[in-house]
Amino acid sequence: MRQTTPAAAMIAALMMLASCSTGPKTDAQGFTIDPDFEKRLQEQLLDAKPGSVVTIPAGKYALTRSLSLAANGVTIRGAGMDRSVLSFAKQNSGAEGLLVTGDDFVLEDVAIEDSKGDALKINGTKNAVMRRVRVGWSGEPKTSNGAYGLYPVQVTNVLIEDCVVKGASDAGIYVGQSTNIIVRRNRAEANVAGIEIENSTGADVHDNLVTGNSGGILVFNMPDLPVPGSRTRVFHNQVVANNHANFGAKGTAVASVPPGSGVIVNSNDAVEIFDNDLKDNNTANVIISSFYSLGFAATRGIAAAYDPYPENIYVTGNRIKGGGTDPGAKYAPLKALGGGALPAILWDGFANPKIAKPGICVQNGDAKVLNVDGPNKSANPHIDTGLNCAPATRLPAITLPPAMTKG
Repeated sequence: MRQTTPAAAMIAALMMLASCSTGPKTDAQGFTIDPDFEKRLQEQLLDAKPGSVVTIPAGKYALTRSLSLAANGVTIRGAGMDRSVLSFAKQNSGAEGLLVTGDDFVLEDVAIEDSKGDALKINGTKNAVMRRVRVGWSGEPKTSNGAYGLYPVQVTNVLIEDCVVKGASDAGIYVGQSTNIIVRRNRAEANVAGIEIENSTGADVHDNLVTGNSGGILVFNMPDLPVPGSRTRVFHNQVVANNHANFGAKGTAVASVPPGSGVIVNSNDAVEIFDNDLKDNNTANVIISSFYSLGFAATRGIAAAYDPYPENIYVTGNRIKGGGTDPGAKYAPLKALGGGALPAILWDGFANPKIAKPGICVQNGDAKVLNVDGPNKSANPHIDTGLNCAPATRLPAITLPPAMTKG
């Protein structure tokens, strides 16, 4: 019987391993070698029909231009947010990574990296799902990164769950001018704003980890958008150490967000912030402000129909720890009022003169509130332990069509 030498056995073993390898071949930059991938993918999106599933195989694929999808009822599915990567690092045309204008859209188990503009924009649709999607930009966060990571705007029924977004120069997860929204179990890190709900009605933002951003969770109403927003619940989130320097583009609203902000409610109504862990946000763990307070009015006019004041804001039952120790220049002079640190919650003190009580309710154990008294230019700010509290009529939970929540 012929014996196998050790060298021959090693060669055989290596050949067997090579034959068992199923990983895609890559170039020196780590991109999957598939010259026809971009053309093939765009053709699949152009030819898609209701019920189509466009599959992104495992690999890191270099794209040079924006992708677009207009058909209804399409799912784009990868092999996992760390396995199927659409890289736009070589992008030379287009305003975003992927633009979707079709209803009943699902994107899941895929990553979008280094888009020149917004990573994923969904515009003017209904029933949009983003599930287990990762978005990011290479290197340190910077102003030249795309403004938005996940960006549904003017959408009815939105579900964003189990996603990760890092490095957006405006908001990592942004939902604007939309209705009926759930944002849950996501991680938003190292963006200017982690999660932003703007001019939208009916939103549940819960069970997210929001850390390392300039501002954690923002609930805003801006005057130059066609619809106002209200009725947002922010609960069961971890909003921790959002102290990154603000790298938003000069002149944008988000560039006025004070670094070190946990949750900010600006000019929005009927907002409930409860049962969150709010910790170590260096300006304040919660800021309740009007349009006048964050410096927007100097650059944007106010339409007659716009309500610049926050009303019926409930901050109750949160676990608040630390924070207020290193506020930006705007609030730093007020540190002395809190014994060297700002209180947990700031209210700018602006209230509609036509309304007897703005309905600002703060009940978080011994957490203190600072009414900055903005109408008097902070000449006589005072600390309140509770402001205009009354029992809150709890907002109802958001429900979405059952087909959206299966996955």
